[in-house]
Amino acid sequence: MTTLDDLPIRDDLRGRSPYGAPQKAVPVALNVNENTHPIPEAVAHDIVARVAAAILQLNRYPDREFSELRAAFARYLGHGLAADQIWAANGSNEVLQHVLQAFGGPGRTALGFAPTYSMYGLLSTGTGTAWVVGGRDDEFELTPETAVAAVREHDPDIVLLCSPNNPTGTPLSHETITAVVEAARGIVVVDEAYHEFADAGTPSALELLDGRPRLIVSRTMSKAFAFAGARVGYLAADPAVVDALRLVRLPYHLSALTQAAALAALAHSDEMLAMVDDIRGQRERISEELARLGFHPYRSGANFVLFGGVDDPAAVFTGLLERGILIRDVGLPGCLRVTAGTEAETTAFLEAIAGFAPGSASGAANRMDA
Repeated sequence: MTTLDDLPIRDDLRGRSPYGAPQKAVPVALNVNENTHPIPEAVAHDIVARVAAAILQLNRYPDREFSELRAAFARYLGHGLAADQIWAANGSNEVLQHVLQAFGGPGRTALGFAPTYSMYGLLSTGTGTAWVVGGRDDEFELTPETAVAAVREHDPDIVLLCSPNNPTGTPLSHETITAVVEAARGIVVVDEAYHEFADAGTPSALELLDGRPRLIVSRTMSKAFAFAGARVGYLAADPAVVDALRLVRLPYHLSALTQAAALAALAHSDEMLAMVDDIRGQRERISEELARLGFHPYRSGANFVLFGGVDDPAAVFTGLLERGILIRDVGLPGCLRVTAGTEAETTAFLEAIAGFAPGSASGAANRMDA
């Protein structure tokens, strides 16, 4: 049987593993930071109607520049943005891939701050861009001093800042972002995939775009918009950056169906985002209860909580899975991560994790059983 080792793949891809979170059919799936709330029925009907209308014209190519969608994203984001400052693709991963294709490549370097989103390294490798990492401060925070020191050490062509950070949930200050932009000679990407879940009043890096042509702010519809299955990501940047991304995108990369579905969702942004406050409340509930149980939840501005104090993450992960609850082992020592779901899903998780509380007799018994 042929294996990868038998094929003439690029040397820098040998021995690597593709991105992949466990996909299992379980009653409570809280492992990949999806919005577990369903799309409102009235909104779903409008999405279906617009997609059905687009189907009647599938014999024609879609709008290559997706002009209507870019204008809709600009209106949603506000901050005085115009359509020519917007780019979109099939999920924010493809958006970031376009950035790396345009500004990275052989002989160039991308910098991130570990632990961070695992796709950054995979996308860098896939585009022939060297991937280097800087460290973080205590509690996975990232101060301006630490970030700038890494920029000066590595002199990267691209800096990837995840705000709030995945998998830790750590918010990122404007001071750190501004310091990195001022220190870096290349492109700085602020990945705000989870920004809508931040505490009310939390500023967006969109406020920093004016006068900073090498700053990019990326977003996604997968999380707050409950649109993970639609695969729509987007960014805001200087129009010149958008022109650069046109050089590397595939022709007609956003299908007519994708454009129609995204436009319908944006037309109902208030309804689509109505569950964000509830998710934020469940996140706080998880953090408070985990702390009460003796775990160590880290500060989070996202729709998930990373928590430490787990004696045996693999055993706890397996024990929860046997109880029909899927969370995420992100590979950090003594840590696990859980998505904030509906109230019922959160209750199921909290009741189950209580059996694995640090130092409890029931936790020890559960770990032996797992």
